[in-house]
Amino acid sequence: MGTDTNLTSTLVSETDVLRAAYNRTSYVGTIEFLGAPNNFLNAESLFQAANVAEEFDQMGARALVLCSEGKHFSAGANFGIGPAEGQRVDLYEQGIRLIGQPLPMVAAVQGGSVGGGVGLALVADLRVASPESYFWINFSRLGFHHGFGLSVTLPRVVGQQAALELLMSSRRIGGEEALKIGLVDEITEADHIRERAVARAAEIAQNGPLATRLIRATMRGDLAERAAAAMAAEKTIQDRLQHTRDFAEGTASIRERRPAAFTGL
Repeated sequence: MGTDTNLTSTLVSETDVLRAAYNRTSYVGTIEFLGAPNNFLNAESLFQAANVAEEFDQMGARALVLCSEGKHFSAGANFGIGPAEGQRVDLYEQGIRLIGQPLPMVAAVQGGSVGGGVGLALVADLRVASPESYFWINFSRLGFHHGFGLSVTLPRVVGQQAALELLMSSRRIGGEEALKIGLVDEITEADHIRERAVARAAEIAQNGPLATRLIRATMRGDLAERAAAAMAAEKTIQDRLQHTRDFAEGTASIRERRPAAFTGL
C-alpha cells in the first residue's frame, strides 16, 4: 500500500512516473505525474494513474486532484520521438479508464497544456489555472488530427463553436481566456494553483459522498462511452495522417521553429 507520512496522510504510490498520496482527514487523493518539465503523455503513467484512482476509491476517497510536477501540466504526445501505433492505442485505453473512474476530480493546470495534454485536463470535472497558464490544441498546426477524445470532451465544456474554432485554428489561449470560455473554473496565482485545486476537492469531499458521486454520474452521463468511440474514430484518422507529407512538414516546422509549408499531400 504505502508509507504513512503523518497522522492523516498516506503515500499510496511513488514510481518513476507517478506519485500518489491520500489525505484521510479531507478524503482527498492526489495523483501527480512525475515527467517534468514537459510531462509528455505516455501509456505507463496513465495506466498507473487509473490504477491509483481505483485504489483511492477503495480507500474511501471522496475527491481527487490531478496534477504534475515541474513547469508544465502536460505537453501532450512527444512527436519528437513518434509514438508507435500500439502505444497510442494503449494510451487511449488508459485515458478512457481515467475518464470512467467515479470520483469527482479537480485538475491543477500550471504552465502549458498542449495537444492531448488539454484532453488530460478535461478528464477532470473542474480545472484551476493561472493567468500564465496556456492551452494550445495544436494538432492542425502539425498537419494532424486531434485525439484523446477531444471531439467529445472539448465541446462538452466550451461549446461546439468555441471547440471548432480552437481545433481548426490551433490558436494558443491564456488562462484568462480559458476562464472566459469555461475551459478553466478558477484563476489564481501560479504558486497557488495546486493549493486551490486541493481546496476545491476538499470542498466537494465534505459533502455527502453518495450525492456527489451520483451528481457527477448524472451530469457526465455516457461520457466515457462517447469518449471511447471518439478516440477510436480519432485514431483511425490519425493513422492515416501520420504517414502524410503534411504531418512530416508540420512536425519539422515545430522543431525548427518556422512556419509550415503544407501541400495537402
